[in-house]
This record gives sequence, C-alpha cells and structure tokens, in this order.
Amino acid sequence: MQVQQHGDLSTKPAANLISGRVQMMTEANDPQGQLNNHSEEVEEINQNEMEALLAASTAPTNVKRGDVVEGVIVRIDQDEILVDIGLKSEGVLSTKELPASGYGSFSELHLNDKVLVYVIQPESSEGHAVLSLKRANTERQWRIAEDQFKNNELLKAKVIDFNKGGLIVDIAGIRGFVPISQILNLKREEVAAGGENQETAAKLQSMKDKELQLKIIEINRARNRLILSERLAVQEWRQRRREELLDELKPNEVRKGVVSNLANFGAFVDLGGADGLVHISQLAWSRVNHPSEVLHVGQEVEVQVLSVDKEKKKIALSIKRAEVDPWTTVGQRYTVGQLVTGVVTKIAPFGAFARIEDGIEGLIHLSEVGSGVDPKAVLQEGAQLQLRILRIDAERRRLGLSLRQADELDSKEAAQEQVQADGSAEAVASLASSEAASVEAGVAPSLESLEHTTSKGKGERRERQERSNENSILRGLPAEDVGEMTAMAEAFRAAARQRSSKEENGPTEQ
Repeated sequence: MQVQQHGDLSTKPAANLISGRVQMMTEANDPQGQLNNHSEEVEEINQNEMEALLAASTAPTNVKRGDVVEGVIVRIDQDEILVDIGLKSEGVLSTKELPASGYGSFSELHLNDKVLVYVIQPESSEGHAVLSLKRANTERQWRIAEDQFKNNELLKAKVIDFNKGGLIVDIAGIRGFVPISQILNLKREEVAAGGENQETAAKLQSMKDKELQLKIIEINRARNRLILSERLAVQEWRQRRREELLDELKPNEVRKGVVSNLANFGAFVDLGGADGLVHISQLAWSRVNHPSEVLHVGQEVEVQVLSVDKEKKKIALSIKRAEVDPWTTVGQRYTVGQLVTGVVTKIAPFGAFARIEDGIEGLIHLSEVGSGVDPKAVLQEGAQLQLRILRIDAERRRLGLSLRQADELDSKEAAQEQVQADGSAEAVASLASSEAASVEAGVAPSLESLEHTTSKGKGERRERQERSNENSILRGLPAEDVGEMTAMAEAFRAAARQRSSKEENGPTEQ
C-alpha cells in the first residue's frame, strides 16, 4: 500500500494486518500509549461537562408563587423587562408597576443589573414566569435592614403613628416600632406613666410626621418584627461627632452653639454633637453670681474656643462680648414703670425669667405674680405676658419685672380713661379707689393722672390752687405740688360725697 502524506499528518498500513487498524505516526513514537490514554481522559471530561450543561438546561430552577428570587436583566423594552431567573425562558416584568422615581423606576434599571423579583406566576400560557418588582421591594428592604443591624448603622425614619407603647415609623415600606423607653425627649416620670397618661400621649402625638434618627436593636424577619431606638442612635451619633469635633476645633476659633445646661460653675454649650464648658469666669462680664442670670437653656450663643483636650475629651469655651451688648443700652431703651411684653424662658423656685428682647431677660419674682393667682398656671415656659418694669440694673445685667402691677395699673388706667371721657363722680370715685388699692399694694399712685382727670381747664385749677393756699398745711409747697395734692384731695372728697349721698338716700327700688 502506498503511503499518503497530508501535511504534518501521515498514515501507513497497520502493523497488524488482521486488525486493519490505521495508526498515527505519533503512535509509533509513543510505544507505551501515554498520549492515547491522555486523549481518552480529555474526551471523558468534555463529555461530563456536556452532560452537566444538558442537565441544567432540562432541569430549571424550582420556583413557586410567592418566592422572592434574584435575577439579571437581559432585555429592556418600553412595555416589559425580561429577567433571567434560571428558568428555561426569561421572566416578564411589566413596566406599568414600576415607580415614577427612585429605586426600581424605569430610568434606574439597566441591562445586566441584578434585581430582586417576586414570582407571581411560575409559568404563563406563553411559557414565561410573571414577575413583580414592587412586591419584592419589601424583601429587599428587610435585607437592607439586616445589613444595617449587623453593621451598627444609623438610619432616619418618619413617624407615621403612635400608641400607648411608643412610636410607629416607616422605613422604606417596613413598619418599625420605637418603644416609649427608647424615645429621647421623654423624661423618666413620663416613661413610667406610659402612653395612657394624657401629657405623655400629647407628646407622642406631637412627634407624628417628624423624622427621627434611629438604630435597629432587634430584627426578626419571620415575625415582621423591627425594633429601633432613638436614645442609642443619638448617643452613638454624638460620640462619633465628639471625636470629629475634637479633631476639628482649634484655639481662638469662633463657633455657634446652644446652651444645653447650667451649673453653679458655668454653662455647657452644645456645639453640634459635643458639649463645651463656659466657666463662670469666662462669661465676658463681671459680677455674675450664676449663669442663669444672663443665660437660659436653649439659647443660641456665639462662643470662642479656648482649649481642646483630646485625651480627657474636654472643650473650654468663652462667651463673646457681643452676646451681652444689648445690656449696655438697656437703660436708654427702657424705663421703670414701662409696660412690656415678655416670654417666659425658664422656671425657677423663686419665680420665672422672661425675655423682653433677644439678649435681655428679667426676673418675675413670686411676690410679683399677684395674690390669688397660681404661679404654676401662669408661669409656664413659652407663655407670653404683659409685664411692668420695676427696676433696671444694666451694670449687673438684671431686670425686675412684675405681672401683678401690670394688671393693677391696667385697671386704674381704664378708670382714668372713663373719667377723661365723662368726668362723672362715679368715675372719679372709681379712679380714687384704684389709687387707694395701689397704695395698699405698694404701688405709688400717679398724682399727675388724678390732676388731669379732675381739672376742667386752667381756670378750675387756678381756683383750687387759690383755695389750697388758704390751708396752712399746704403753704410753703411749690405750686405744682400744691396742685397735685389738691387734685388728689378733690378726688377723695368727691368719692366721700358720693358714698354719703347714697347712705342718706338709702337703697333704690328695683
């Protein structure tokens, strides 16, 4: 037989003519048959891989209605999106159910994106699975919440409702619960009273629609249980922020803060996550016995950084002079006896402090509230009151205010207006009685007001002055003082005549 050559390969008659086997030239060089054994192994491996692929194609993933599975977007059309979830054919996701914006919206989805989908129907009449992205979003949020819980992350959520046990919040479609003990702005006694207490219930209701900073403290997907804490979240945030501020703050730097607490030795100012101390010697004015004389909790102030101790985590501050500048001109803008409007800013055992303008506060002592008036009912933080200025001490930054005298003088002024309007004896008597009551209460009467209300002109005043000059008691007094004294006397005489006339005539028949 003639040998044929085909490039690098050639064949020749088999050595064993009986078998008729045609062997390759390489077999001649491989007397032990190693190459032949290797090729058989490769063929066997390839055959196993092919069988696995065929098995995968003929045995799709077993899914049922209600399953939430992860898939890959393989095609996006205007009406539908095809998602590969491991079945023979892709699942169909309708674009009509997609949200208008945010996660899962049409503009946010792209080819090869991994998405969680909810299986509505494993196989339709056309052979496709019917999927939903909206229904799977809840499962997605639970998975995010589990990651946040494991990583100790902080999150924000809106309060949507409340009950006697605490607040209900919405976390991207998941209902979470904040127990009453984990709410930040409730005091211990309010927590102990629970949501059945009216005041506590009112506070819980006022928090509705507010956004809170929270931390997940318990999660149970099977029971749909998600418990959160506002207290722990704020504590951790402040701790992290304190570390940042200790690195950021530099001496002589000026920052804005809010007074968070007052003590005998100074005031604490919240700089937005960390409290700094303003020692009483650094209040930038002299002779202050207690910070409450010039500051109140919640007041916004501008402070200067004195020092930062990172090891002890302490920040020393000083109040800037600009914070007390209004006091330098308070005597020019206000006078003793002036009626002003004040807002109660702080309650004290001896009374309350009221702000009449930014940076200017005065004290309403309990003795100046009024007899028969319950101070607790009137003196409440945020209450707006009409007050009378009793004294002004600009140097010591002190202002005395009275609620009692404001009310008493208002009633006297009303009587004065009536006298000016009709000049009747009853009105004069009413005004005189008001003046007498003021004297008994320790309020000096306004002689000038009496003079004006009883005089009918210059002629009448001159007549009274001439008559009074005949009285030896009034001789030697200046003319103005004589007029004022006689005016008061006339008013009291008129009141006396009126009472005498009523007694003589007896009671009138009705």
